[in-house]
Amino acid sequence: MRYTETDGSTPVISDVTSRVEDRFCTLRWRWPDGVQAVCIHKAAADEHENSELPPGGLKLYTREEYKANNGYRDRLDDIGLVSYTVFARLSENGQTVLLRQPGGDNRIVVSAGKARIYYSILHKKGLFQKAKTVHMAITAEVPVARDVLCYVKKRGGYPAGKDDGILFPFVQDFAAGRNNLPPIEIGKDDFVRIFFTDGRKYGLYYELVPE
Repeated sequence: MRYTETDGSTPVISDVTSRVEDRFCTLRWRWPDGVQAVCIHKAAADEHENSELPPGGLKLYTREEYKANNGYRDRLDDIGLVSYTVFARLSENGQTVLLRQPGGDNRIVVSAGKARIYYSILHKKGLFQKAKTVHMAITAEVPVARDVLCYVKKRGGYPAGKDDGILFPFVQDFAAGRNNLPPIEIGKDDFVRIFFTDGRKYGLYYELVPE
């Protein structure tokens, strides 16, 4: 199997659309004349598109299967943005050829949804004490890396954002399920809140929800 670039005379895949429902994605596209099968590549949208994709990452799908199923249906087990690329599949001199389309008309990016991260913060202050203890818990639907979240401490009120106070990183990853964190001590007038370290980046994959 090899790849070749499309030109004015080669058939191209176009009008790729998607529909996501109940964690399943249905792809549809316009089949060019003479193409009886395609190969579909699925990857995280931020992964580099290699010029030579591995055969193991491709799904062969025929025109007859497409007609029978009214499209291509795939389960979304990931979160965030997923990229699908549909390659027209031809045969030249007994060899399989996949057509790469530099314009990207055969590619579509689909949102697989967000995983929820629930958090709870409890401030406990003893009578006549100058400090208070903070108990934090993270309950995640999927495993979450430590650098996704941070907590911020602010004197005199709750921080409004990750830059509104002193930012502290977490030192361990979060497993799926409930993660009770070791308590920390802060000043009696300090308050703590949890944020994404990069809201624009991680907000595509997770939803941060207070319990």
